[in-house]
Amino acid sequence: MTDAIVEPVRVVVVSGLSGAGKTTALKLLEDFGYEAVDNLPILLLRRLTLVEAEDSVTTANPTRRAIAIGIDSRTRDFQPDRVIALIGELKQRPDLSVQLLYFDCEDEVLLKRFTATRRRHPLAADRPVADGIAAERHLMKPLLLEADQIFDTSTVTLPELRQLLAAQFALDALPGLSIMVLSFSYKLGLPREADLVFDVRFLRNPHYDDRLRPQTGTDPAVAAYVAADPGYADFFAKLNDMVSTLLPRYAAEGKRYLTIAIGCTGGRHRSVVVAEALGRHLREAGQRVDIRHRDRDLANA
Repeated sequence: MTDAIVEPVRVVVVSGLSGAGKTTALKLLEDFGYEAVDNLPILLLRRLTLVEAEDSVTTANPTRRAIAIGIDSRTRDFQPDRVIALIGELKQRPDLSVQLLYFDCEDEVLLKRFTATRRRHPLAADRPVADGIAAERHLMKPLLLEADQIFDTSTVTLPELRQLLAAQFALDALPGLSIMVLSFSYKLGLPREADLVFDVRFLRNPHYDDRLRPQTGTDPAVAAYVAADPGYADFFAKLNDMVSTLLPRYAAEGKRYLTIAIGCTGGRHRSVVVAEALGRHLREAGQRVDIRHRDRDLANA
């Protein structure tokens, strides 16, 4: 009698800055069917994964086959180097599939969140919140550098975060690569979660057309204006060729999620047009694609 093949237990370690969305992410993962444990003492991490892996061999319940574990600066005995070493040890085990997620956020946004909720920062009980944010950012940097996936929640809404996590971590998600095509404004900074970044500021800019300036790249008139640039067709064809060549290689490496960022000056016109066109092209090619416009709806500067 042939032994049944047992899939590795999926273990998602969730970490990051206080106020950046770690707790929310754990709740969402729990909604997806994970067993979620927050602030687990470091010494118990190895023991928990051993118990779950043993249970997974004898149970047919898929909710027993995935764990989400929250670890951050509040965790008892927290030392970044120990956490990294332990995660590295767990990743070597064939009975586990381990990923480290890191939730980040801009300082100004974190300050607003702490002010709105009137919460104390865990590293600044008797000091300004800004001091706690700075101290925690320094403390957590080793985990940021080791993360398998970084989520910058500075401009992400709760529905968007649910969508992002579901695409990668829902237990009933289809296998293969999920793609996010993201437009953004260079004035507001590069998306930290981007795997590939393309700059389209060389295309003709609708911002200088008084009729088109109030519109965005999802309006047909703006799309037609950008597409009429003499260099657009050649650029877009090469962009498609490059992305289509890279996608199978990423999938072969086991990557589950890919973010392709398209940037222009204001994030309202050119980047939106190209992101929409690329997303449509990839969908027509059979890829699973979401399109998000990070800065499209901000005030037109």
